[in-house]
Amino acid sequence: MRPTRRLLLGSLASLVLASTCGVATAQDFPSRPIKLVIPQAPGSGADVVGRMLADFMAKDLKQSVVVDNKPGANGIIASQLVQREAPDGHTVLLTSVSLVSFNQFLYKNVPYDPLKDFTFVAPVADAGFVVVASTNSGIKSWDELVKRAKAQPEGLTFASAGLGNSTHLYTEMIGLRSGFKLRHIPYKSSGPALMAVVAGEADVMTSTTATALAQIKAGKVVGLAQSGEARSPQLPELPLLKELTPNVPALPGWYALVGPAKMDGNATQKLAASVNRFLADPAMKQKLIDQFLFPIPGTPADIQKRAENEARIWGGLIRDLKIQID
Repeated sequence: MRPTRRLLLGSLASLVLASTCGVATAQDFPSRPIKLVIPQAPGSGADVVGRMLADFMAKDLKQSVVVDNKPGANGIIASQLVQREAPDGHTVLLTSVSLVSFNQFLYKNVPYDPLKDFTFVAPVADAGFVVVASTNSGIKSWDELVKRAKAQPEGLTFASAGLGNSTHLYTEMIGLRSGFKLRHIPYKSSGPALMAVVAGEADVMTSTTATALAQIKAGKVVGLAQSGEARSPQLPELPLLKELTPNVPALPGWYALVGPAKMDGNATQKLAASVNRFLADPAMKQKLIDQFLFPIPGTPADIQKRAENEARIWGGLIRDLKIQID
């Protein structure tokens, strides 16, 4: 056989082998343990959701799912880590609305595009929120809050978990759409912010329901309104925010699974299907609801569209308020 012909046949064989191996790898996903990166510390809301999801997916996909907590810089550290990984589906991120729809407007130099540099895999869950008032404030209903706030522009204060945090932006949006302005007092996290309301250091706060429920039940804060489409069975007397002020957009507190850009389609499909089985499982669904985390089954396109829409709404608010974090 001529050397040229032998070289050509060898090259063709190599190409066929590489192609076959690539197909096998995609079809066999997951072929090794999956790393699920959590952008918050152990014990956080994201960590609770992530560990539930990891345990379910490990059994469902018959492969280990290892949780890797990477807190810091409001999720930028974890996001950048996942963005740089191979797009084969074996490293994914439990992201949130803050990371995807807020950060690019809050920070001057985010080292990636949160909407373009990732593959959206599946929506996971929405967190419930509640507006609460300090007992020292004398505010006992939503109408009283609105009346007093309009009568005293920036006379009432609200606590948040930090500048640009969801609890900050949501309260600003509620006030804007309801026709009043509160004075912002930022704290380092949700716990100290809520305790400030309990102590009377701040008048109101928009908190996750899971964080505030015990204080509401104990009478240490007054519940004024709750987010969502239906009243929680644990707070049946608390009106929905959308009933009180329809102009306020839904308060987004969602978590979603994403991976590096251009992720393998077969891996994306398998991961999305597993997430939706997790959300449909009665035991998992109830565990989420018990923690005021509401399942949002859907497709990659669903969560990408939602992320883009909320980037427009909340990004516009951030620009209008001129919020900038170095």
